[in-house]
Amino acid sequence: MTVRTGVLKAALGLMATCLAAYIVGPPLYWHLIEAFGSTGCPPCDCDCDSLPDLLSIPQDCAKHNPDENKDAQKKLAELLSEELKQRTAEALEKQQRANKALLEAKKMASQYQKEADKCNSGMETCEEAREKSEANLLSQKQLTVLWEQRARQKGWNDGNARSQGNAQAI
Repeated sequence: MTVRTGVLKAALGLMATCLAAYIVGPPLYWHLIEAFGSTGCPPCDCDCDSLPDLLSIPQDCAKHNPDENKDAQKKLAELLSEELKQRTAEALEKQQRANKALLEAKKMASQYQKEADKCNSGMETCEEAREKSEANLLSQKQLTVLWEQRARQKGWNDGNARSQGNAQAI
């Protein structure tokens, strides 16, 4: 564990030394060169005060050239017009797709409404048939009760009918 710690400390010390030499080295080199006077290149003979300021903007730069200005405005107008036409075409295309989708949705809704109407009509027909069947069943029960009462008045009873039915089946 101590060998690893020692190696790690040595590696970190070496890295710190290299980093310090990288940061401090170049400025120190140029200061030493200036101090000893050997720069390696001849002295500069230029008059820096007489040169124009490279970062300043000339006075006539802000003036507009009418011919260039008109051409630029025409090009800009053409570009804007073309972009407007393109966006108009895109908007029309989107509107047409939306209209088609709306028409398709209306067709589907109409079809579903027709199916629902058919279903409702069928349900009403079934309900009417059920009510008629119920009324017929009720009238048949009443008629059966009436005939059974008449038969009982004439002397019929359940036991006689069953024994006669069994005798006929044999």
